[in-house]
Amino acid sequence: MIIKCEVFPLKRFGPGSVRYYFYHEKKLLLIVTLSGILYNVGMIAGPWFDGQLAQYLYDIFGGTRTAADMYALCLCYALVILGVQGARYVKRLYVRKFANNISLSMKDRLYQHLVQTPKRDMEQADTGALMTKVISDIDTCVEGMRKFTTEIFDTGVVMAAYVVMLVWYDWRLTLCVLVFPPIAYALANSLRRLVAVTAARSKESSGALSGMTLDRISNALTYRVYGEEAIQDQRYEGYLADYEKKMILANLWENTLQPIYKVIAMIGTMLVIWFGGRNVLGTGWESWDIAAFSTYLACFIKLATKSSHAAKLFNAIQKAQVSWQRIQPHLQAATELPDPVPPAAPAALTVRHLSFTYPGSDGPIFQDLSFSARPGTIIGITGPVACGKSTLGQAFLCENPHGGQIFFGAKELGNGHTAPDGIVGYCGHDAELFAATVEENIRLGLSGDIAPVLKKVCMDEDCATFPMGIETPIGESGQRLSGGQQARIALARSLFHPRPLLILDDPFAAVDMATERKIFTSLRQDYSDRIILLISHRLSLFPNLDQVIWLNGDGTSVVATHEALYASCPAYRNLYDLQHAQGGAHHASYPSARAKAMVMGTKTTFSSDMPKVAPPMEKMARTAGIIRFSLLRKATAARPMADLMAPVSVMMLKEADTIMMKKVMEAAAVMPVGNASRNSMTPMGLLSTRV
Repeated sequence: MIIKCEVFPLKRFGPGSVRYYFYHEKKLLLIVTLSGILYNVGMIAGPWFDGQLAQYLYDIFGGTRTAADMYALCLCYALVILGVQGARYVKRLYVRKFANNISLSMKDRLYQHLVQTPKRDMEQADTGALMTKVISDIDTCVEGMRKFTTEIFDTGVVMAAYVVMLVWYDWRLTLCVLVFPPIAYALANSLRRLVAVTAARSKESSGALSGMTLDRISNALTYRVYGEEAIQDQRYEGYLADYEKKMILANLWENTLQPIYKVIAMIGTMLVIWFGGRNVLGTGWESWDIAAFSTYLACFIKLATKSSHAAKLFNAIQKAQVSWQRIQPHLQAATELPDPVPPAAPAALTVRHLSFTYPGSDGPIFQDLSFSARPGTIIGITGPVACGKSTLGQAFLCENPHGGQIFFGAKELGNGHTAPDGIVGYCGHDAELFAATVEENIRLGLSGDIAPVLKKVCMDEDCATFPMGIETPIGESGQRLSGGQQARIALARSLFHPRPLLILDDPFAAVDMATERKIFTSLRQDYSDRIILLISHRLSLFPNLDQVIWLNGDGTSVVATHEALYASCPAYRNLYDLQHAQGGAHHASYPSARAKAMVMGTKTTFSSDMPKVAPPMEKMARTAGIIRFSLLRKATAARPMADLMAPVSVMMLKEADTIMMKKVMEAAAVMPVGNASRNSMTPMGLLSTRV
């Protein structure tokens, strides 16, 4: 049964033990015990008064008693009932308080475990199953504990008292009628496994249905856009039908026990009437009067009723046991939440041979990564898609074991050493906002004026247009805001909470380049006492960073300045050029178009020294530039695929250059160019000038 637990001293009880919760509510249980005993002992008086009332009525008709005697007996009965019901009220009140306290304690413990669970594990968990555990399973478990606490007095104590009374009046008849409850219990015990199995299956189906419901709500727009509503509706109906089927089966076996007890009670009642009548007539085992017969019959009926309540208790315990097995690992793993840690003082960051490998992966996502930074340093982290940029940023949160060492000042972070609390601030690429106001999302309990930080992230003007300013509710997950506003509020929250090390994961993805530069200027000027790791696909700011970490995606990495990385790393150079070729500018530290042409053995003439081109020739060059620019825009239209398409895009541009060179050279062969010599100008030079 659910109340069974390990045998060890109370001080060793943990949240993973049922007795832990009973022990911590011992004061309430003491009140429940005293009031429950008083109530159930008083309940024994009910059948006795019923028998006496029947006897008094018989005596009044016989002339041996008067109505005044009946009135006095009724008054005593009323007073006893009043006292009994008062004790019942106290017992039920404190039983409910006991259940509420346990429910709050369990949910608090489960919440503590969930908020301390690594994000990666949470993402892999089934949301529907978690919701079922947090709500349904805890409620079921608490209900089983409440029924046990209630029925141990309302059923156990009073049934024992009734049995004593029945034996007192006629022990032979009592043995006959009490042979049936063991039979009922044996049948119920045989159904125990079926009740537990069907209840577990219904819980699993309930979790799957909850997950499907959340999926329908979260992705309703996507299903509607792609015409998947009918297909998803069929899937949902399938989950719903499965849940209905398993719930019906669970309720079927759960409700089987009560009819069994009622049938047994009916058989026992027939025996009491038959043999009790013989006792009244003087031909039975005992000699009874009307009062004795009425008292015995009332006691047996109440005993049979309590037996049916015992069946409900049995069912509740079986369901609670299933729910307890589902939530017990989470409760057992729960630990007390740490006290808030004040912000740490600025210090140097030193990373030595850092590496990380996903569980089950063949190789590390990055390895042997070393770099250092002092307060005021801004380091960029970039690379191709799925190279481990976000993983590297999360490594400083110390949620997962890693290789190498991370030192902040003299403190080593992670792997069982110092926790990053008070040291690391984090802004993920997904803005994790809450269904609260703008101000509440930024503060998170911290006092102070948020106006300066709103201005630094260029959010002050936006908030001025909101109906209630910073007190405006933003909806679930910030759904009332644009993507750029969500990102800036998340960034404002990270900046408002002082941390000497900031991890910013793609904070500018949803803002325009002008806003990006304003925010970056604020970061550089106003947060010179912090170390900032800027993870980004967009490289427009990288020439202004102190260092750049390029992750190749195969475990290797390069740490250098932007200029050095641009000159030595082709992948980084291609990605940077792909993003910045739209403006026609070339990087200063990399060989220019003039140098390229010289390497190719071709003389290049630029706008400063290029002779005037004849109008037809100029038109051809402009056309070439437009076509090249169009191809570039197509290559960079889908931003998430920019990294993957970089090699393809470069090939497209080279092919366009070749075609345009051929056509320009053909045109140059037949068109006069005025004073300019054809040999002093190349198509590549024209393209470099116009694009």
